Amino acid sequence: MITLEFKLKGKAQQYRVIDEMIRTAQFVRNKTLRYWTENQGVKLVDLYKQCAIMAKEFEWAGKLNSMARQASAERAIFAIQRFLANCKAKKPGKKGYPQFKKHTRSVEYKTSGWLLSTDKKCLTFKDGFAAGKFKLIGNRDLHFYAPDEIKRIRVVRRADGYYAQFCINVERKEEPILTGIAIGIDVGLNHFYTDSDGETVANPRYLRKSEKALKRLQKRISRKKKGSSNRRKAINKLGRKHLKVSRQRKDFAIKTALCVVKSRDFVVYEDLQVRNMVKNHKLAKSISDAAWSQFAQWLEYFGKVYNRTVIAVAPQYTSQDCSTCGNTVKKTLSTRTHICDCGAVLDRDHNAAKNILAKGLKQAGINLNTVGHTEINAWGQTDLYSLVATSTSKSTD
Repeated sequence: MITLEFKLKGKAQQYRVIDEMIRTAQFVRNKTLRYWTENQGVKLVDLYKQCAIMAKEFEWAGKLNSMARQASAERAIFAIQRFLANCKAKKPGKKGYPQFKKHTRSVEYKTSGWLLSTDKKCLTFKDGFAAGKFKLIGNRDLHFYAPDEIKRIRVVRRADGYYAQFCINVERKEEPILTGIAIGIDVGLNHFYTDSDGETVANPRYLRKSEKALKRLQKRISRKKKGSSNRRKAINKLGRKHLKVSRQRKDFAIKTALCVVKSRDFVVYEDLQVRNMVKNHKLAKSISDAAWSQFAQWLEYFGKVYNRTVIAVAPQYTSQDCSTCGNTVKKTLSTRTHICDCGAVLDRDHNAAKNILAKGLKQAGINLNTVGHTEINAWGQTDLYSLVATSTSKSTD
């Protein structure tokens, strides 16, 4: 499944109709959740039936396409299923009880309620709201895909306009070019990541660089009268700035992950619990700005696309253990150099990256006589690829 995104160009009246569609989808989702909370033990399949009941009970809810109502109900169902799964697994802490939504920004259609033009440059919504025809603005071309391959269309409202996301049921695969290189990656705050070869990638710190502008825009909002049009304009400008920072961060994560996966056959990274790490209020902003989780997600995605082996390992003791002799050398976060009694002296993150690589090789069932990246280079390109392919097939079986 791939997603193509286009900006919707229409009239102001059409955008107001889309806002009504989004509010209706939010109403259906919350109403479905309310029915589940008031009727304990009801089957999740019965929640779909509530969509038809709501369409008869509320005339404006019936304007929304029937499959769009079902898609809105599915959002509540997925939240309920996630909550029940966490309870069954006895997940520590909060189980994620489903909450009612107040600020929904999207509505989702399935295979009906919309129509693509013949040249696939315009999108028309045909349900009761009659939002009309929108021009699709984007670089991607839908001509590569058949209409029956489009399974869903999601309309998203953002600070800079309205977008249509086409969910297309195709599998993306790229022919891999063998490199014979294995690598371990240690993410950090000083550098975005340090690999087991000692190479580093600078941390862009997009939020920190835009912090001054964000504070200035926030001050402008506080000076405006509440409920005024000038305040709404100021809020929109702030939202656009936050959106730009978010897009910069995503673009950097995608390009960096793609470069790592295309240039290596075997990639190992830390499975960090970022949700727990941001509880440290002194580092929370910097950790969120680094977007480690997003980087890991794109590593996994591109690993599947380019048929690479991408492994996540536990982060425990990767910084404390020596990558040369295996002894534990206690360090604080402020200690940036690893110094061991065996004579190993190297950067803390470089040492951690070597340990991460060794863990990944061990987890994949590849045994080494020595720990580190030097022995891997001695294998040669063909030997490494055969070992990685063998480990991948074992994990698949």
